[in-house]
Amino acid sequence: MEDAEKSMPEAPVTSADEMPDPNQRPDCFRSTVEETLFVLTATMAVSMTSFLQGLVIVISSFAGADLDMSTAQITWITASSSLTSGAFLLFFGKVADMFGRRAMFIGSLFLFAIFALVTGFSKSAMALDVLNGVLGLISAAAVPPAQGILGNVYEKPSKRKNYAFACFSAGNPLGFVFGSIFSGIATQLFDWRASFFLLAIIYLVFSVIAVFTVPTDNTSKLPFTVESLKKFDVVGTALTVGGIGLFSTALSLGGDAVNGWTTPYVLAFLFIGALLLVGFVFWELYYEYPLVPMGIWKDREFSLLMGILLLGFLAFPPMDFWLALYMQRVEGYSALQTAVHFLPMAISGTLVNIVAGLILHKVSNKFLMGLGAASYTVAFLLLAVHRHGNSYWAFIFPALILVVWGADFEFNVANMYVISSLDKSQQSIGGSIFQTTAKLCVTVGVGISTAIFNAVSESPSKSGYYANNPYEPYAAVAWYCMGCAVISVLLVPFLRIKTQG
Repeated sequence: MEDAEKSMPEAPVTSADEMPDPNQRPDCFRSTVEETLFVLTATMAVSMTSFLQGLVIVISSFAGADLDMSTAQITWITASSSLTSGAFLLFFGKVADMFGRRAMFIGSLFLFAIFALVTGFSKSAMALDVLNGVLGLISAAAVPPAQGILGNVYEKPSKRKNYAFACFSAGNPLGFVFGSIFSGIATQLFDWRASFFLLAIIYLVFSVIAVFTVPTDNTSKLPFTVESLKKFDVVGTALTVGGIGLFSTALSLGGDAVNGWTTPYVLAFLFIGALLLVGFVFWELYYEYPLVPMGIWKDREFSLLMGILLLGFLAFPPMDFWLALYMQRVEGYSALQTAVHFLPMAISGTLVNIVAGLILHKVSNKFLMGLGAASYTVAFLLLAVHRHGNSYWAFIFPALILVVWGADFEFNVANMYVISSLDKSQQSIGGSIFQTTAKLCVTVGVGISTAIFNAVSESPSKSGYYANNPYEPYAAVAWYCMGCAVISVLLVPFLRIKTQG
């Protein structure tokens, strides 16, 4: 009996010690290099729209002069991509969750490269605006599957997940910065069209990388049948696309319309767009298969985080747009000079994202959100009190460093929370909610800032701090941005979030 007991094989140990370590490299990758390339590719997906917007702020005055564009047509280069991206993100998020992510992700990267190339051959203002809108549409198809696959690969909270999502979160703010820098170099060496050709080359390279590094999507998918299409929220999609489209169009056109904001079609677009969005909310509350799980808004932390983040997005991209325009129109900088003057944002943003990945699981995320909101406030204050003729180093330089502190810390914390709040099968739509509201806020911010800029430009001060100073309308936009940042600071004390990861 004793010998028999000795010869019996040991029972398999199922203790926690044998559970996969979430800090180890995921099994779907053969090497750390492959894993790194995948995370970088996902980051390039989320940075599509912001990379494009950074490119546009540098080439806007040069493309405008070449194609004889009006101010409204120039602002529409930026607004069109934000509009289409924001309007279709929820739609593509649902498609990715229902029918699969990998093919959609890789296909959108290829399409973005192709249409970036086509955009470089634009011969008219209309063609340039429309093609930028198409690029925004394609970027909307890339973000949800990228975020969904990333959340699926890094399912468990860990330091490794924090590093991956810190890199992913950097795509939005840093895409904007590097887009402006690369565009400045390309425009200086060749012309504004070369910026789009460079964009096409970059995304073609990452498209090829994606084919070999994006892991297989193992989440449950529905077959493409009539029955599965019944579960697709067609009414919700129509309401959100129509509502966001009309509302954003009104905000973009209001400042340049014949009678301003009182122009009949502007008011009609605003009213109908708002009505459709309200209808969308009510529809989603009662529909069996909603496009957006409205229950997520009942999460107090989620709602506060989104509120703080979106107040920043009402200010950060619009302020950068007007600051670049000031450098070109008033200071007379070339495309390369403009890009070089924005370089502090790139350096600061890169460092902040590295730091964020290292401390998200150690430092109170409430503190990081407060630091981000305070950084925004100080940065916009510096830009608001600046005047033409003042030192770049005293005002604009520190503002550019601080403004990405705000963007990167807030984006990292909010993005990590979004991924943690939803079920794995709904992570693409969760990312879409996050990105849609951010893109919509950019369009709203551009519309509001354009109205402020035009109003101050028409009635410049004859006395006082900004008397006869060409920077005055740009300062007015900065004061608006600071107002948004101050409100976000006031929301931070209500957060209860601690560490994540």
